[in-house]
Amino acid sequence: MNSAILVAAGKGTRMGPGVDKLFLEVAGRPVVAHTWQRFNDAKCIDEIVLVVRDGMQSAFAELAAAYDLRKPHRIVVGGAERQDSVANGLAALSPQVEIVAIQDGARPCTSEELIAATITAAREFGAAVAAQPVTDTIKESADGTTIFRTVDRSKLWAVQTPQTFRVEVICRALAEVRRRGLLFTDDTAACELIGQPVRLVASATANPKVTVPGDLPVIAALLGRLCAGAVGSGQG
Repeated sequence: MNSAILVAAGKGTRMGPGVDKLFLEVAGRPVVAHTWQRFNDAKCIDEIVLVVRDGMQSAFAELAAAYDLRKPHRIVVGGAERQDSVANGLAALSPQVEIVAIQDGARPCTSEELIAATITAAREFGAAVAAQPVTDTIKESADGTTIFRTVDRSKLWAVQTPQTFRVEVICRALAEVRRRGLLFTDDTAACELIGQPVRLVASATANPKVTVPGDLPVIAALLGRLCAGAVGSGQG
């Protein structure tokens, strides 16, 4: 059995004060509703756990009704940090779940093919992550104003979500994070801590996250194409 945890408890401060990026309307619906739809429609996912800020439970329940998101799901409250929210989501999984895909709520363009590929890789290797090779020239700055050196990009990858694991692997990794009192914003970093290899799964299509206002036009265009494709194939 495969589950998805949609992490939707963050504040998104880089969008500006008072802005909840998850509920910004893009291509006809809130960002997080698009993300949820991707996993609702994915045949490789059996259930969904949404981790949300306390007080937002009814808003997410309304999304399910408004957009006919019928796949079995439950809504749980997030924690102080992302790793705490993930832990709360893991605690809410059905006992039969073997593989869990952890997804940013603000990453709405993830394809079903990519979700399935990370599940296959996680089942084989224990942990997998959607990623793309870095193509831009990368510079390091010591002071934030001038270039210190050029970094060799040939071995660099930009990781995304889903970050997908055997449940026992990610639970063991997060337990070690807690034991050491560390703070991570990336689930694969917890696996690195325990020496668990993480398989890179290349994203064949664009899979951006809404982070700053300038991301919205690009994501709107991508979602417009995704929605048109879904209508053309007869999917909701």
